[in-house]
Amino acid sequence: MPGSRPVDSVRLQEWTHLAVLAAWFAFAAIFVFRQRPPASPEKSRDPMGTVGLLLQGVGFGVVWSARRPPGAPLLEAPLPVLVLLAVFAVALAAGSAALTLWSVRTLGRQWALAARLVEGHQLVTGGPYRHVRNPIYTGMLGMLLATGIAWSRPVALALAALVFCAGTVVRIRAEERLLRTAFGQTWEAWAGRTPALLPGIW
Repeated sequence: MPGSRPVDSVRLQEWTHLAVLAAWFAFAAIFVFRQRPPASPEKSRDPMGTVGLLLQGVGFGVVWSARRPPGAPLLEAPLPVLVLLAVFAVALAAGSAALTLWSVRTLGRQWALAARLVEGHQLVTGGPYRHVRNPIYTGMLGMLLATGIAWSRPVALALAALVFCAGTVVRIRAEERLLRTAFGQTWEAWAGRTPALLPGIW
């Protein structure tokens, strides 16, 4: 029917917003309600990890702040294309939250915001760490992209992804320096067969 597309587009955006927001609540709950084991003494830390964390935060700030007008799609496209884009955003957000949960549970007490090693630190190579060395950052990237598709303007999404990826590289490099020093050839062998962030890309 003529004029039906704007209404359908607005409704689609509303449902996409709700679904991606639900994934965000699940993502946040992973860290808020995770079981906290007894604290372990810290052995070493790399301050550049904090720089990377701040850049990642800026990326998320950009993607959340540059919101499109209500009901406006990311791209001017036919409704079936917008539906596919919405389904992709929701699936990406849900999959990213699930990957993050799997990763945090696998990492256990060794998870931390800072790039650091604790006493008794072990090199975790099982679970999602068989597929990528930094699956939590993969999940964070997925959440950023899903949020951008649901809410942001295209230019803001591109800028946010660029800043986030720069921060992720800085953070990964900081953590790798610590792990390489602590685990030597064991880490080198794992890194040689396992991509850092995205299989087939890096």
